[in-house]
Amino acid sequence: MGNINITLKDGKAVQVPQGTKPADLLKKLPQKIAKRIVVARADLGKGETLVDLDRPLERDTRVEFLTTDDPDGLFVFRHSSAHLLAAAVLELYPEVQFGVGPPTDQGFFYEFLREKPFTPEDLEKIEKKMAELRNQNLPNQRKLVPFDQAMKLYQEQKQPLKCELVRDLSDGKMVQFYTTGKFIDFCLGPHIPSTKFIKAFKLLSVAGAYWKGEESNPQMQRIYGTSFPSQAELDDHLHKLEEAKRRDHRKLGKELNLFSIQEEAGAGLIFWHPKGGIIRHLMENWLREELLRRGYDLVYTPHVLRQDLWKTSGHLDYYRENMFPAMEDEHVAYQLKPMNCPGHILIYKSSLRSYRELPIRLAELGTVYRWERTGVLHGLLRVRGFTQDDAHVFCTPDQIEAEIEACVDFALALLKTFGFQDYEVELSVRDPNRAADYAGKVEDWEQAEGALVNSLTRMNIPFKRMEGEAVFYGPKIDIKLIDAIGRPWQLSTVQFDFNLPERFKLEYVAADGARHRPLMVHRALFGSVERFFGVLIEHYAGAFPVWLAPVQAIVLPISEKVLDYGEKVAGQLKQAGFRVQLDDRNEKLQAKIRDAQLQKIPFMLVCGKKEEEAGTVSVRSRSKGDLGPRPLADFQAELQRLVETKATQA
Repeated sequence: MGNINITLKDGKAVQVPQGTKPADLLKKLPQKIAKRIVVARADLGKGETLVDLDRPLERDTRVEFLTTDDPDGLFVFRHSSAHLLAAAVLELYPEVQFGVGPPTDQGFFYEFLREKPFTPEDLEKIEKKMAELRNQNLPNQRKLVPFDQAMKLYQEQKQPLKCELVRDLSDGKMVQFYTTGKFIDFCLGPHIPSTKFIKAFKLLSVAGAYWKGEESNPQMQRIYGTSFPSQAELDDHLHKLEEAKRRDHRKLGKELNLFSIQEEAGAGLIFWHPKGGIIRHLMENWLREELLRRGYDLVYTPHVLRQDLWKTSGHLDYYRENMFPAMEDEHVAYQLKPMNCPGHILIYKSSLRSYRELPIRLAELGTVYRWERTGVLHGLLRVRGFTQDDAHVFCTPDQIEAEIEACVDFALALLKTFGFQDYEVELSVRDPNRAADYAGKVEDWEQAEGALVNSLTRMNIPFKRMEGEAVFYGPKIDIKLIDAIGRPWQLSTVQFDFNLPERFKLEYVAADGARHRPLMVHRALFGSVERFFGVLIEHYAGAFPVWLAPVQAIVLPISEKVLDYGEKVAGQLKQAGFRVQLDDRNEKLQAKIRDAQLQKIPFMLVCGKKEEEAGTVSVRSRSKGDLGPRPLADFQAELQRLVETKATQA
């Protein structure tokens, strides 16, 4: 055995014997740093990849060490947490069949096939056993086993699901296992060195899931959990989970009477109730006014189009599984639209365009329909029928970057208006190794990706490059807002499209008199009205700012003796254009205040004999409590200011 050259992250090169492990190199790092490292990144012969710390290095390579502060390091950490869960289940319930156990964005899960359902008491027992195994500092050891031996092992253990995975996913020669105590898992890895790294974990829930996601397969029990390298981080995460439950838009939507999903009408279809409807009206009005101010033209297109259009656009080739079945009329197939693009393209094609007309910006609040599977539907956030604030910009090549920048600027203005200060940006590009998933020429993709990079760079907007996340017709910029409890939400998107203009043979007459192909930008800011509304509910926990609140103030007469004055106050505010209610019930004042607080109404205006005589109202704020008496005119002026400035804090 000879020596190999290792280049560390700081650029320092060291020569070590062939077969040296990343763990051996940790001795060169400060102990405080070394003890937090969970996995390495190195080249084992097929490019850089994540590797176990005890994996022998056989070639010259760069080595990077990762802690759980790195997303990839945390991913591996939680993958090993899933194995710890499975090891504990094996100890307690040896008859269980094992499925798969991947990490997730928020934690991990493992699937089990067991006749008896897991109970909350079972989860407590499993957690306790996980702690016992963790304290034993069990190593996560990688082993390679011949295919036949691997199949025999799982057959003897009566694990048919694991046999199925080995048959489907191994190369039929050698099978890679990881062991954690008595638990032996067919797994691609890598893993953290041992269970001692998993300082804090919590099992959260049990849910049903069909094996491999197919309804004809057995239903598994999926135990969800999360883990962190410290108890403080786990406690913070659990607090956020509780806060997320409190803010759940499905719960608040029902409590505040904003929207509903009616079983007799169908899953994934939203009914907007009057209070939700007024908020939608305000959202859409702001958007339409801003569209006109920014040079867009408003259009409307049909909900169904001939299926041939979707063949031309490529959606039938690349998006068919997300489309509703076609309908036939006189032997012509029609399709519910999953997108608005072809409709806007037909408007563009309705006449020959001159370069003097470009850019043409067509915008529509267009309702589209997508066949989402029942298992992924989720309140307002994942539905089958929704309204996109869709727009398409047709422009010349020299206009494209300015139009992209204008779309990004529009998206950021929307976030600020609706009270979102923080966001992160991703640039989704194609995966060169999956050319069949994308339409168009390589040089077109390079031009498109370059235009998006140039625009973001000029705007000084940091972004994360997402390989393989582009849509089939072009790369895109995704803007994720960060809500009040730190969660990112994908909403606004700006997409470069050179494919559809080519597919539909779009043209414009240039200054030289020749016909040229325009470029196209797709952009949606809300993403969908439904999804954005769901995020708004959760961001504000249903306590909308005054300008968006379905009821901005409620008048509370303390007795029937001042009911006339209460009606006068409510009438004056309504006349001024405010959304005001009068609570004329024969109830005690405290009950009225409690009910108004539960409905998250921004202001409660208490009216008694003293207020009537002085022409005032006693103001209570939803967030600040009793503000004392004020002249009605002063309160009205303050309300007007909050609405006009679209203040997010009252």
